[in-house]
Amino acid sequence: ERGDNERYRILTRRTLMLGGLQAGMISLLVGRMYYLQVVESGRYQMLADDNRISMRLIAPSRGLIVDRAGLVVANNDQNFRALIVSEQTRDVERTLGVLSGIIQLSPSEVERIRHDLVRRRRFVPVTVRENLTWEQVSMIEVNAPDLPGVIIDVGEVRSYPLADQAAHLVGYVGAVSESELSDDDPVLALPGFKMGKSGVEKTRDADLRGTAGTSEMEVNAYGRTIRELSREAGERGRKVTLTIDSELQIAAHKRLLQERSAAAIIMDAQSGAVYALASAPGYDPNVFSKGIPSDLWKALLDDETTPLINKAIGGQYPPGSTFKLAVALAGLESGAIGLDHSVTCNGTFQLGDHTFYCDAYKNGGHG
Repeated sequence: ERGDNERYRILTRRTLMLGGLQAGMISLLVGRMYYLQVVESGRYQMLADDNRISMRLIAPSRGLIVDRAGLVVANNDQNFRALIVSEQTRDVERTLGVLSGIIQLSPSEVERIRHDLVRRRRFVPVTVRENLTWEQVSMIEVNAPDLPGVIIDVGEVRSYPLADQAAHLVGYVGAVSESELSDDDPVLALPGFKMGKSGVEKTRDADLRGTAGTSEMEVNAYGRTIRELSREAGERGRKVTLTIDSELQIAAHKRLLQERSAAAIIMDAQSGAVYALASAPGYDPNVFSKGIPSDLWKALLDDETTPLINKAIGGQYPPGSTFKLAVALAGLESGAIGLDHSVTCNGTFQLGDHTFYCDAYKNGGHG
């Protein structure tokens, strides 16, 4: 009997120790669950939302550029573009074939579309063509039953009403290059975003660019967009007002076109305001904002008259006869010559051991 009691006490102690250990482990488990689900609930909810909600930037509208009278010289037009989602069409090749008959896709365009479709996920839209005319958009919409997966999207494209008449002055926008990307401004990495490349578009790019908006999109584990939860519109870029007079700019450019290559600047001598700054020949900046063809780009580069260079401020030329006024004024101010001073030009001028000739040398000089 004594042995049985001893074994009973030992069993009881072990049972109590085992029960206490189990109770302790359950307490730890409950405590951990409470900590994770109650104390740390906000943190893990945020992590879950980060996996579920995708924050996306929305490119802002670029600011306008106007002349001194408020006439627009750089504007934003609607950009109709056709997109294709391969997931929404059973036969991509057939759809591209039908679409080619409507908007006449070139073989290189079709190859580029195929390449983009292979690289991207099936639910991601791929650009077919941008800058569609309203007639082309209408034809696509009319034939929508035969074009499954093809959708029309509306964006913005930069336009320049004065075209080549103010191309060097206003400049143009273009796609962001790899060297221009910056971690400080993620909007530069947005597909299709354009930035100033020359002229006022470049020098005032920071003001014209604006502030990007944001969009909260609910996505699944594969990154597929389910719905848009919220949208905050961006801030449009600032309007830049120039001292340029558009009518005077057009008149100056028209006169310069009578020459093979020329430049002109019209300024207010008192305030320094520039009323016209023209360089000829010029180029149409609208083709740059829409994507310039390679053959046209090569033609501009090979042109001997250098239409891409702003000769009014970027060319280097000898001062010529216009500098004679400055020399004469300096002589009068210093007292080296008087108002009755005269100079006779016989066509040459000897300075040291070198003889300089003027353009009237063969005619005996200017007199």
